[in-house]
Amino acid sequence: MDSQRLVIRREALDSAVAARLIGELNTELSSQYPEPGATHFRLDPEEVAPERGGFFVAYRGEEPVGCGAVRLLEDRSAEIKRMYVVAGERGSGVGKAILAVLEGEARRLGSTRLVLETGVRQLGALGLYRRAGFVEIPPFGEYRGSPLNRCLGKDL
Repeated sequence: MDSQRLVIRREALDSAVAARLIGELNTELSSQYPEPGATHFRLDPEEVAPERGGFFVAYRGEEPVGCGAVRLLEDRSAEIKRMYVVAGERGSGVGKAILAVLEGEARRLGSTRLVLETGVRQLGALGLYRRAGFVEIPPFGEYRGSPLNRCLGKDL
């Protein structure tokens, strides 16, 4: 890990850097969850357009080291999607910093509740979210009926 300052900025979901990070995330999740129907990769650019959400990338120097998205839902909730930190940066605070930016964006967009889905095998992610105040909630939306998913929520 480099000692350069971490900077997090909004990126287009269809940018090259987003494609690279999301590709790494999808590869990792597909290997952790090979079961049919266990992964939920969908996120459309319009869902993270300004005033509907946002996709953010963390940089250490010029190197992208993590990403995350937030999208508005119908009920004044917002959902965190596509959280990822490159392996060499895990445990360095990148995930916590991205999560703080996503929470701030959700508040700015008028959300009163933040929800997310992660997998039972992602112990690091579960720990991060719980330390940030998220608690387990019933499955919602496309995540209903999957025994490998955990849904978490937090009032803002």
